[in-house]
Amino acid sequence: MTSITKLMCGIILLTVPTIQYGGFFLLKILSGQEGVALTNFQKSMFRAGHAHAGVLVILSLIAQVLTDQTNLNPTLEWIVRIGFPLAAILVSGGFFASAIGNSLSAPNRLIWILYCGIASLGIAVIILGVGLITNR
Repeated sequence: MTSITKLMCGIILLTVPTIQYGGFFLLKILSGQEGVALTNFQKSMFRAGHAHAGVLVILSLIAQVLTDQTNLNPTLEWIVRIGFPLAAILVSGGFFASAIGNSLSAPNRLIWILYCGIASLGIAVIILGVGLITNR
């Protein structure tokens, strides 16, 4: 494992407590302990944001190790190394941000954050996939 992979994995792992706290807070809200009234739409978006955060952080860790197995040029390598964790932030953040407001039943204008995360993930996945296939 390269030193940059160790660094990136360490940084990514340090985000896990924020996901844990988010889950704890979400559990308190959904169980009624916080006294926050949420619509079904908001509950669904908050659940999706939390779930995507966890899954994309795991995928980010895997991508760091897989990137070592490619011959990508340095620019593409950094797009991959940063693109996966950036997607975790933007996708989960987009779910949360687009559901903030009183009695929302549809995403607010901050939904663009989610779409930026989807783009980041798509670009990073394609570059990494091609990088792995071409380095067989």
